[in-house]
Amino acid sequence: MNYLLNSLECTGACIPGLEYLHMMQQLVWEPTMVDAMENLRDRIPICTWIGENIDAVNTELNLYLQACHGCFHAHERQSIQIFAAPLAQSLGIDGLCNIFTNPITILIDVGRIAPEDWLSIVVHEYAHAHLGEFGHNRRFATILWHLCIGLAIEPPSWEPGRESELSSWPNCQSTVDPLALWRGESILDFGF
Repeated sequence: MNYLLNSLECTGACIPGLEYLHMMQQLVWEPTMVDAMENLRDRIPICTWIGENIDAVNTELNLYLQACHGCFHAHERQSIQIFAAPLAQSLGIDGLCNIFTNPITILIDVGRIAPEDWLSIVVHEYAHAHLGEFGHNRRFATILWHLCIGLAIEPPSWEPGRESELSSWPNCQSTVDPLALWRGESILDFGF
C-alpha cells in the first residue's frame, strides 16, 4: 500500500511510525491487511502515536509471548516474533498468525481489544504459531487448553462440530473505536 505522506505532512515521530507500518505490511500475505490510513485525517496522528509508543506496546506483547513460551519446554518452542499493528478494519480480526514467515509472525491489533485482554489474544495466536497451522481443530484446542491452564485463563472445551467457538477463544472485550488507541486517544500505562 502506498501511503502518500509528503515531508511537510509527516515529520518527527510520524516518520518512524510510517516506516514501522511499512515494515508490518511486509509480514503479512497482503500489504493491505495492515492499514489504519483509510481516513485521511487519521494518518498523521496514527503514525505519530506509533512512532512515539510502539516500542512500549511491543515490549508488553513480548512479555506475553515469553509467558506463552514458558508453558512449553525449550525444545518444543517455535521461533516466533510478535508485533502490534493496526489491522484493516475490513478484516474484522483482532490478531493474526503468519506461519509462512521465519520466524513465525504474530500481529495483534491492540486498538481492537481492551488492554486487559491482550494476553488472551496472544494466547490464541500463539496456539496457531506453536502448531504451525491454521484452523481450530482438536489439536488447536489441546494447545489452547494447555496455554490457558498454564496462564490461569479459562480453558476452552472442545467438541466436534463446535470449532467455530474456538475461533474467538479466549473471549476478548472489543473496543468501541478500534482506531482510538492508534490515534492516541486512549491512555495506556506500562509502568515506565
